[in-house]
Amino acid sequence: MSLLSIITIVVSAILTENIVLSKTLGICPLLGTSKKTDSAIGMGLAVTFVITVSSVVCYGLYQLLALWDITYLQTIVFILVIASLVQLIDIILKRFSPTLYNSLGIYLALITTNCAVLGSANAVVDSGYNLLETFVYGFFTGIGFTMVLILMSGIREKLNRSHIPAPFVGFPIALIIAGILALAFSGFSGLFESSILPLDGLI
Repeated sequence: MSLLSIITIVVSAILTENIVLSKTLGICPLLGTSKKTDSAIGMGLAVTFVITVSSVVCYGLYQLLALWDITYLQTIVFILVIASLVQLIDIILKRFSPTLYNSLGIYLALITTNCAVLGSANAVVDSGYNLLETFVYGFFTGIGFTMVLILMSGIREKLNRSHIPAPFVGFPIALIIAGILALAFSGFSGLFESSILPLDGLI
């Protein structure tokens, strides 16, 4: 495993293959918790924790499932792991940060069914990552998710002080913003190919 492979995973997870803007996973919390920056940061950190830990745990469990030749159970096992982690975060936030807990509302519980979390766990398996690569991918996928949430919340807070035509108020304008951000992030693909790949012979 080279430094280049780690850099590739980091850049891909944050920019070129962003879990929300490129793979269109996790749209529900993106639209629901990006109205305010505080709730966006809280949701982003919670999802980052769940994605990172679940990716590592699911990686280990998949190795056991493969050893026992029962990999057809991976989706069920992964969902149980994710649900357990979300329940842990629910208890912690309710005890130590009730304000954030209330601001996230139902979207905190919906992390359990957030396709971005399950999609990341499956991506680790499909990509054949080792343990370190799995951790790096999970963590920076969460960072990419958080970054998009913060960008969305900042834009939506500014739009709240602007005049928006009635048909576009609410989710319609949020979807338009997400589409523009997705177009902007797609531009990183060419930058990535031209700047990172030439380093292959140097690292």
